[in-house]
Amino acid sequence: MTDLIVSLKEVNKTYQVGEQGLCVLNKVSLNINKGEYISIMGPSGSGKSTLLNMIGLLDRPDTGQYLLHNSSTTDKTEEYRAELRKKHIGFIFQNFHLIPRLTALENAELPLVLTGLPRKERRKIVKTIFSQLGIENRSDHLPKQLSGGQLQRVAIARALVMNPEILLADEPTGNLDQASGKEVIELLESLNKQGITLLIVTHDKAIGQRAHRQLSMIDGKISQDKDNHQINRATQ
Repeated sequence: MTDLIVSLKEVNKTYQVGEQGLCVLNKVSLNINKGEYISIMGPSGSGKSTLLNMIGLLDRPDTGQYLLHNSSTTDKTEEYRAELRKKHIGFIFQNFHLIPRLTALENAELPLVLTGLPRKERRKIVKTIFSQLGIENRSDHLPKQLSGGQLQRVAIARALVMNPEILLADEPTGNLDQASGKEVIELLESLNKQGITLLIVTHDKAIGQRAHRQLSMIDGKISQDKDNHQINRATQ
């Protein structure tokens, strides 16, 4: 029995570039079930990151529908969509997006600060996650004192503190060496095995093929939707 989380229906998105419109998503329809592990691949400008941002409620369709847990998000206010993001979705970016003057722990606890959770409780949550990610001894380090792999682990911790059900990773290994990149991917896969729905945008074919389901995009369209592991989802 499947558990549908995300459903995109005929989603279109066009950006204005000078005097011309650039179509970045062209009638995209996509269903994502709870616990899936999906890679999104394609050349630069194919719409990969825009699709990820659309699923992450950072962007809004021009036309079409986005349903989250069978509830339409398209016509909701930005405040309501922000609450949905906070409750359901975690983000990981290629460039980490950490604040240089804050320690690793302070960066990771930022989403919890915005909820008004007391400091003692925030620190307990972050330290537990840091321990799981193997960076508990880096809590008081500034970003400039951390390796690329450690920076990405801090970014992953920040994405996990709100206990999201969907994790969106945009080129999470793009700024890492091969060894660190492999560690980060294996870490994300371990989170998927614990039940998190994982979507990764990547240019790396090897990473793309590790995912259970692989989407290919060209010119704003999903050109291929392939089941890498031949999973019979009807039995899941």
